Amino acid sequence: MHPANSVIFFTTASGAGYGLLALLAIFAALGMTPAESWFGFAGLGLATALFTAGLLSSTLHLGRPERAWRAFSQWRSSWLSREGVAAIVTYFPTLMLAIGWIVLNRLDGPFAGAAFVTAGMAVLTVVCTAMIYASLTPIQQWNNLWTLPVYLVLAAYTGALLLVALTLAFGAFRPIYGELTLALLVAGCLVKFAYWRSIDGEAPRSTLGSATGLKRFSSVKLFEAPHTEANFIMREMGFQIARKHAQKLRVIAVILLFCAPAVGLAVVLALAGGGQVLPFFLASLAVVSAGIGVATERWLFFAEATHVSMIYYGR
Repeated sequence: MHPANSVIFFTTASGAGYGLLALLAIFAALGMTPAESWFGFAGLGLATALFTAGLLSSTLHLGRPERAWRAFSQWRSSWLSREGVAAIVTYFPTLMLAIGWIVLNRLDGPFAGAAFVTAGMAVLTVVCTAMIYASLTPIQQWNNLWTLPVYLVLAAYTGALLLVALTLAFGAFRPIYGELTLALLVAGCLVKFAYWRSIDGEAPRSTLGSATGLKRFSSVKLFEAPHTEANFIMREMGFQIARKHAQKLRVIAVILLFCAPAVGLAVVLALAGGGQVLPFFLASLAVVSAGIGVATERWLFFAEATHVSMIYYGR
C-alpha cells in the first residue's frame, strides 16, 4: 500500500497523544501526579494537541476532506466512523478533568471519575484506529492478530516516554514512570517482532486460482497484465518495497524506537536523584528517537502491506 504521510502522522501523533492522555488520567486518578495547574495544563494540553493534530491530518488523505463529517453516521458498521465518534466523545471527560486539574487543583471525587473515563475513551479510540486496518480482510498484513496489540502498546509506550520527559521538566518525576516505560518498551519490541514474524511466515490467502474459482480444474497463470500503464489501483494498492530495503528499515526502526530510548531511560532511572537537567535532556532525546522510530515503523506497516487485487497484476 502507498504510505501516505498524512496517515503516518495521524497514527503516530494521535497514538502518542492518547497514550499520554490515558497515563496522565490514570496516575491523576490514583493521586500519583501533582494537582498543580501548570503541570496539568502542559500535560493535558500536549496530549490534546497531539491527538487533535493527528485527527485533523487524517482528513488530508480524503478526496473531499470537507465531507469528513459524514463518516460519523456509519458507526454501526464502520471502525472509521466509530473512531471519529470515540475521538469526539473523549473531549468531554478530558475537559472535565482539565477543569478539576487546572482550575480547581482537584483530582478527587468526580474529577477522579472523569480521569478514569478519559483513560478508557483514549484506549477505546486507539482500539478503533487499529481496527480500521485489522478489519480489512483484503490486506493480509493488516488483517492480522498482532495489529491491535502493536497499536495499543506503541501508543502507551510513546505516551509514557512523553510522560517521563514532562514530569522531569516539572520536577514531578517518579521512578515508576521510568519503570513502566521500560516495561512498555519491552512489550512493544516483543509484539512488533511477533507481528513481523507473522507476516513473513504466513502463506498468501488468495491466489489467481482461488480468486477466479478455477483452481479445482488446474493451476491458473496470468496471460498478460490488465493494463499497459500504471493506474490508480497500481499506484495506491500496488506500492512495493524491496525486501532488502524493508529489512534495513526494520533495523533502523528497532534501534531508534527501542534500543536508543532504552539506554536513555536506564540512565534517567540511575540519575533520578541527582538533578533534573541531564535526565530531562536524555528523556527528550529518547522522545525524538522514538518519534522517528515509530514513524519508520508505521511507514513500513503501510509499505509492506499487499492488497489482494494485486494478484490480477501478477504479484
